[in-house]
Amino acid sequence: MATLTSRWWALGALVLSALVIGMDATVLNVALPTLAADLHASTGDLQWIVDAYLIPFAALMLPAGALGDRFGRRRLLLAGLAAFGIASVAATYAGGTGALVAARALMGAGGAVIMPLSTSILPVVFPPGERGRAIAVWTAAMALGLPLGPVVGGYLLDHFWWGSVFLVNIPMIVISMAAVAAFIPESRDPAAPRTDLPGALLSVTGLAALVYGVIEAPARGWGDPRVLAGLGAGVALLAVFVRVEARARQPMMDLGLFRSRVFVWGAAGATFVSLGMSGVLFVVPQHLQAVLGHDALGTGLRVIPMVAGLMAGGLAGERLTARLGLRVVMPVGLAVLAAGFFLGSATSVSGAFSAYGFVAAWLAVLGAGVGLAMVPAMDGVLATLPEERSGSGSATLQTVRQVGGALGVAGLGSMLSAAYASGLPSQVPEGAADSITAATALAARAGDAGLLSAAREAFVDGMDLVLLVCGPLSVLTAVLVAVFLPGSTAGRGKTAESGHELTSAR
Repeated sequence: MATLTSRWWALGALVLSALVIGMDATVLNVALPTLAADLHASTGDLQWIVDAYLIPFAALMLPAGALGDRFGRRRLLLAGLAAFGIASVAATYAGGTGALVAARALMGAGGAVIMPLSTSILPVVFPPGERGRAIAVWTAAMALGLPLGPVVGGYLLDHFWWGSVFLVNIPMIVISMAAVAAFIPESRDPAAPRTDLPGALLSVTGLAALVYGVIEAPARGWGDPRVLAGLGAGVALLAVFVRVEARARQPMMDLGLFRSRVFVWGAAGATFVSLGMSGVLFVVPQHLQAVLGHDALGTGLRVIPMVAGLMAGGLAGERLTARLGLRVVMPVGLAVLAAGFFLGSATSVSGAFSAYGFVAAWLAVLGAGVGLAMVPAMDGVLATLPEERSGSGSATLQTVRQVGGALGVAGLGSMLSAAYASGLPSQVPEGAADSITAATALAARAGDAGLLSAAREAFVDGMDLVLLVCGPLSVLTAVLVAVFLPGSTAGRGKTAESGHELTSAR
């Protein structure tokens, strides 16, 4: 076990890597109009610039975790950070959309290695008594990166060229790699199975097809042939993957994990929280910008109450779980999350519930619910993993969470779009129904105060509907977790390194 000082330096390295991943998930959003102009990119090109990152990011986590167990988690984490850094340089100086799409795909592959390996290292470095706090800090860093993306991106685009939104990754990657090399011990499974090539191919292609269908659904419609083909192929390939893994002598994914109710319901709770949080972070920035009139920098800063609530909830969840158990704390966290959703659904365009102070209050409640539910859930799930398979187990958890987050953005985004479009008057300029951002721009050009008011009203009504739907779903998840999660999570007291082969290589 590492010393106390080196453990927290190691956490700093993992936090920095999580911050980079969180930022990169959103920093590109503010750069898309500039990319369209400077690279002469079509709408389809812009979609692929975004999707080229997300698809490999979700699809490659499972094999990345298994490879980390076999070849060394620190080694694979360093490789993922290096790939992410090299891809960031390539994206910075890309001369066309094809080169940028390729660079973004490599960034997604690097991110797919960083995510599961960084969480799998937490049980190696931290004993059970400190692991919850470490997970809270790691989760908060990931959440903080999401609103920081538009803030950093907006500032850089105001002062530099579009490539600077990728170049900013480099110093953080370099620092993170140096800290990982210096403070994180190597760990691996000394009895790791050989690479499960059929399982890897099926999981990668199945997840890629599924995530492609989910990502494209809001823009094309859920009945579009491409969307249906992606979803159908994804489900079919993943069904074959499960069948192959069940029969394999040395499977890439340990299906035995799903016999653990702590793993299943902890992962289910964490996935729902990811779904809700991703949906909120998709909707709220649009509200802050288009309805309340803040710029990208101001919007990012105004999402910080959610991050602060997450930190407070995560730290409280760690202490409460030690006293009351996961079966009590997780449902309480989900209930607090539901309260935040219900509060948010009362947001209005005018009156007391329209001001940012009210928005900040329910964002803080949401964040507290996320922390209270997510941090104990992840701690409980990590504690159930066979310590020699923490890489593949963490990859399973992160993959499920990532798909849940994609479903949150797609499903809740589709609901918001439909409610927004139906809430507009029948006679609005062409393009106003596409998005609140488009309507705001049209209203500003035409000086049409009526269109601006109608668009804001329709958007807030749609946002309220999304939050109102999430509230009961959170309550339902809380009830299911309370009923099916075991009352005891005994067995967490084993030392983190007991099932690992630790090396002194630096």
